[in-house]
Amino acid sequence: MPRATNSPASRKRRKRVLLRAKGFRGFRSKLFRYAKDAVRKALTYEYRDRKRRKGQFRRLWTQRINAATRAEGMTYSRFIEGLKAAGIETDRKILADLAVHDAAAFSAIVAQARQALEAKAAKASA
Repeated sequence: MPRATNSPASRKRRKRVLLRAKGFRGFRSKLFRYAKDAVRKALTYEYRDRKRRKGQFRRLWTQRINAATRAEGMTYSRFIEGLKAAGIETDRKILADLAVHDAAAFSAIVAQARQALEAKAAKASA
């Protein structure tokens, strides 16, 4: 009596892996043994890079805010300090968007941060 291999389930599993490997180069998309490893690695990278993307965007927003604040004659760190002193709770994504698309609004926020810094310095010296 031949052994039972559960052929339909095995074929379905292999087909699923090979479909995920579609577009990979060479035997990594054709042969199950290699496609399996390639797909597993691709899923690992996919998971890891979803996390990394968030940090990359935060760095991009910081660079944009820094460039815009320097154009206003202030550094990024002083600007963030001024925002905290002024009690403005806006995240970097919104600030970066304002810096790129609405320079007038961003200038107003920089002015508020500058006033709050001056008030803070006056309070400290008094």
